[in-house]
Amino acid sequence: MNERMQIHSPSSVGLDALREEHRQEQALFNAQPPIVQRFLETQARQIAEAYVERAYSLRFTLPDRVVCKADGIAQPAPVPQSQREQHIGTLMDRVAGRDVHMLLRQRLAELDQSSDPAIVASSSVIRYSTAAHMIYNMLPSGRRVNYVAAEDEDIPTIPASDGMEPASAITATTDAIAEEGGAEEGRGNLLVPYVPAARRFYLPQWVAFDDEDKLLVNSVSEAEAHIKSMQQFMNVLFAARSLAPYMVADDEYEIKRFGMLGQLINQGRALARYMTTDIIQTVKARAEAQSLNRGLSLRLPYFDDQDLAVENHNFVVIPAGRIMFVPAFVVRAAREEQAKVAQDTRFSSSTRKHLLNELQMLEGAFEASED
Repeated sequence: MNERMQIHSPSSVGLDALREEHRQEQALFNAQPPIVQRFLETQARQIAEAYVERAYSLRFTLPDRVVCKADGIAQPAPVPQSQREQHIGTLMDRVAGRDVHMLLRQRLAELDQSSDPAIVASSSVIRYSTAAHMIYNMLPSGRRVNYVAAEDEDIPTIPASDGMEPASAITATTDAIAEEGGAEEGRGNLLVPYVPAARRFYLPQWVAFDDEDKLLVNSVSEAEAHIKSMQQFMNVLFAARSLAPYMVADDEYEIKRFGMLGQLINQGRALARYMTTDIIQTVKARAEAQSLNRGLSLRLPYFDDQDLAVENHNFVVIPAGRIMFVPAFVVRAAREEQAKVAQDTRFSSSTRKHLLNELQMLEGAFEASED
């Protein structure tokens, strides 16, 4: 992720204020004539793409007329022609590393301070329509899901079954992959059902591991691609929130955030554990071949649930030199790292718990090798 994201919801008091702001901005957009709404939606598409991709320049246009609110009464007003064309991003901005993600917010804040009510209203409806486009149109909708939080954790990441999941011959499109290209004319696409473990998540097409960390796709690289797709999904949501903070009160935003956040953390941790198991097997194979007698350092992958990314915890098991490898070295190093991680305040409590679990996996694998 490009920024350290705050993934928790605002306080109830703050959320009430955001709900009211969201209601007002939505009402202002809905008060616009249909032709103005279509114009705003066209502008929103190009603005959203540049904003999410962090382009270095952007041109967009304010509507020629906009409905404003004055003393509680909706009043149409013209937007000055000199203010309609907006261009942000210069060569100097590019050199300074200022992209559209920063520049658009600055420009809209400037428009918000205008003395002309039409310009202020235009800024508001551009902001709302762009954020809404990101949430409603740039992201796929998924299944209705229910996640529960693991013990001592705040973020729900474990799919909870209600016992009503169908195992029948009737398959919905959200339960299956639509195979394209092989369907006979007039008969539609062939639906290939997802495995039950995948159907418990918001978007089954991006599920790579079951609840026992068994790989459901063809390779680790494919699993990593699914993680990247989920990270991009969250990036788009965070982009919408950064542009219009009140969108956290939007029902669709919360549904998509809840559904994808739980899935991403669950699958990210599963990927890290799978890779840890692979590291254990590799170390054992190299030890068997006596190719670890010149030192050993490990890069243990773990999923950081604040950055929403797989990171590496690096530590030395055996210093470089001619030292014969014995499993006890790994056991000792894993225990020492557990003591360090347990006191490391850089980790969230849930990330710390996840990383400690992996270090315990490592310790247990080589403790057993000593017996």
